[in-house]
Amino acid sequence: MTEYAHRSIVDRMRGAALLDVATYEEVEHDQQATGQAAVVVVIVAVCAAIGAVWRGGPSIIMAPVGAILSWLLWSAITYVIGDKLLGGTATWGELLRTLGFAQAPGVLMIFGIIPILGGLVRAVAAVWMLFTGVVAIRQALDFSTGKAIATALLGWVALVVAYAMLMMVVCLVACVVPTQRAFRIEPTEALREET
Repeated sequence: MTEYAHRSIVDRMRGAALLDVATYEEVEHDQQATGQAAVVVVIVAVCAAIGAVWRGGPSIIMAPVGAILSWLLWSAITYVIGDKLLGGTATWGELLRTLGFAQAPGVLMIFGIIPILGGLVRAVAAVWMLFTGVVAIRQALDFSTGKAIATALLGWVALVVAYAMLMMVVCLVACVVPTQRAFRIEPTEALREET
């Protein structure tokens, strides 16, 4: 492990992007690498925001906030499914580190700013990140590729359900609050205020 102690964040990002198992093992066991993993998540979020700017994508301020929250949630879901349900052996921190570095290919999303070619680059980066994510899960949880894929699929379903429930609550609040306000206003008063 000491041979990797002095590798830079760029070297680790490169290793993670190239599906280098030793890199994933290194960041899994280096507890000091959690901060670096968070930096990778923020760098990728900023690159993705820049790449999506012409399409009205997220702001460079909000993209990192959303990315960090999503990374924390995804790591937690993966930890529960992989460690508790499928019998892997990892800590939440190990998953945070490996899944954070697994996002390294996402820096290519900055090229999303190029019309036509950008869409292809974003698609390639997304598929590439699926592969790096499976390797990250496999290495952190110390189990087979099949179980890593199952963990990723089950985690994705859980995440979609969680987001759907959140959106339902937001929509409900967005509908209920104005409706309650509307019921408190007399129609004749509302008409008088418009004139």
